[in-house]
Amino acid sequence: MTHDHHDQDKHLLHSMGYAQELLRGMKTFQNFAISFSIICILSGGINSFSQGLGSVGGAAIGIGWPLALLFSFLVALAMGQIASAFPTAGGLYHWGSILGGRALGWVTAWFNLVGLTTVLAAVNVGTYLFFVNALGSTLGLDTDALLPTEPTAYSIAVQTACVALITFSQGLINHFGIKLTSKLTDFSGYVIFFGSIVLTIALLAFAPHIDLSRLVTFNNFSGDAGGGVWPQTQNLGYLFLLGLLLPAYTITGFDASAHTAEETINAAETVPKGMTHSVLWSGVFGWVMLCAIVLAAPDLTETAGKGGSSFFFIMDQVLPAPLKIALFAIIFLGQYLCGLATVTSASRMVFAFARDGGLPFSDKLRKIDPKYRTPVFALWSVVALSVLFTVYTPVYTTIAAVCTMFLYISYLLPVAAGLIAYRRSWQKMGPFDLGRFFPVVAVLSLAGGCVLIYIGIQPPNDQALNVTLIALAITAVVWFGLERRRFQGPPIGKMSAEKIAEIAAREKAVGEVAAQSVS
Repeated sequence: MTHDHHDQDKHLLHSMGYAQELLRGMKTFQNFAISFSIICILSGGINSFSQGLGSVGGAAIGIGWPLALLFSFLVALAMGQIASAFPTAGGLYHWGSILGGRALGWVTAWFNLVGLTTVLAAVNVGTYLFFVNALGSTLGLDTDALLPTEPTAYSIAVQTACVALITFSQGLINHFGIKLTSKLTDFSGYVIFFGSIVLTIALLAFAPHIDLSRLVTFNNFSGDAGGGVWPQTQNLGYLFLLGLLLPAYTITGFDASAHTAEETINAAETVPKGMTHSVLWSGVFGWVMLCAIVLAAPDLTETAGKGGSSFFFIMDQVLPAPLKIALFAIIFLGQYLCGLATVTSASRMVFAFARDGGLPFSDKLRKIDPKYRTPVFALWSVVALSVLFTVYTPVYTTIAAVCTMFLYISYLLPVAAGLIAYRRSWQKMGPFDLGRFFPVVAVLSLAGGCVLIYIGIQPPNDQALNVTLIALAITAVVWFGLERRRFQGPPIGKMSAEKIAEIAAREKAVGEVAAQSVS
């Protein structure tokens, strides 16, 4: 870290009306690693594998994954341009407020907050299910009771307790500061790279035969043919769209690079790189890994019929037991660290929204622990809300659909505002600038977002539609009934100048060395 970069970052933050309360020490790889860890192809790619295979078979991965990757990359490019201009924690909320007004910023914040909370729930429920499926029998657990065809009171209670323990431990590690968390997310990046490469090589080496045509062949695996992952239909085009939920859910969470902007050195340049590179490398490595899983299946029709257990069926059929168990352990570790990074990202979002008074109990939620420089109240509120959501809907596919929709809605609202404000009210760009291509990228991102929302609410995930409608109704009532008059949004213009004394006091309270000026 250079002193010049630290002062430049701090002055830019001051110009937006905020104090340097969080500890700024993340470098380029660390900012990339936190988004790469949350995307975690060893988590979403494996736990949601059946959503792709159970739709149109191998073509969902061979063709569908690259198409969805293109959409996610376009969204990351558009967000990267905005993040470069406004590098703050909880960036999406800030971007929406500056580019589209207080109401849009407030709505963006709530969708992002719910999306991050539910993605943490999805990650940790997926981690629990993976552990039981992969290692339960080896450890002597009664997997039939823990993973029944239809959830029972016992299976839901055990799942909730285990998910709570997992999430609590991730919160505890985060509590002790960004230095420890950054080291673990760095390690997570290497685990994901290493794990996906070894898994790919192992499956291809032990595959009984390799048939590349599987990756471009469309099969109808709806209904019983796909283990009941998707309802029976004869419409292959519709099924193909449903299969896009696999890459769409997996390649989420890259906004973490923006949420940790105030802890990142040279954030205006580093954050856009973190978002775009994490999407690109996750997409490429994830595609190769999932293609290898499809190619390794002894019989694709029989495999698809296993439904949610299709990945484990392939591993059981193809790999020697010691190698399989070792890979399962690596995958489980990667999934746990994915949840750890998600807690970091979500807590920064809560902190950023609370410091502008956007949440109940904002005075508490915005507080920073002076010893560890972490937003401890925000952190533990995320942990609690995530566990409570798994009680409301313990079904993994529904949780995954809800978090995917909510996150991408929160991504695309500021992109839409940026498209309207571009070269009008938004004149000053950051160092990451797409130039005349930004409007094109933004329009394509918004079009892809509409498709994603449509497929996210289809059966059996129609409960996701109920959650979305309830969220929209509550948001409208609360905004027009209360927040429109009370909520001021982020400090803009003259408000930033008025906060100079407050900025200095907040930095002094956490031991931040004063820059030469806070103006």
